[in-house]
Amino acid sequence: MMNDLKSLLFKELQLLRDAAQVLDYSFKKCSSIGIKDEYTPEELESFESLCSRFARLSDIVIQKLFRLLDELSLETPGSIRDRINRAEKRGIIERAEDFVTIRMLRNDIAHEYLPEAILEIYGKVLVLSPLLLGSVELIRQYCEKEFGVA
Repeated sequence: MMNDLKSLLFKELQLLRDAAQVLDYSFKKCSSIGIKDEYTPEELESFESLCSRFARLSDIVIQKLFRLLDELSLETPGSIRDRINRAEKRGIIERAEDFVTIRMLRNDIAHEYLPEAILEIYGKVLVLSPLLLGSVELIRQYCEKEFGVA
């Protein structure tokens, strides 16, 4: 059982690295575009990619890896908030509240359709992407130290 979980952890960490790499690319591209009142179709496409990649990486971190780390640590499953709080206690994120905000933004990305709200989302994603990306290395280090998987 533990070997199966470690094997799954290895695969999830690879997914994490790949997702972080493409988010970082989109983040840099959209940072150079910046926040403005109107975008060209190409710029909108870049921001849509950024939001999609942000949502994907946040799902991998919060839904997959935090849950898997709880399983490996024999924690009782709990809510998303419980997983985030335990991640903070493990030292793989600095502030649980930041990741609650990231999770809420991910939900906004998935369910918002009003153009003025979308523009606000773009700004929030630009602000929170560095936090999300910063967690990737901390997660990798923790997994290597605690489970010998990197």
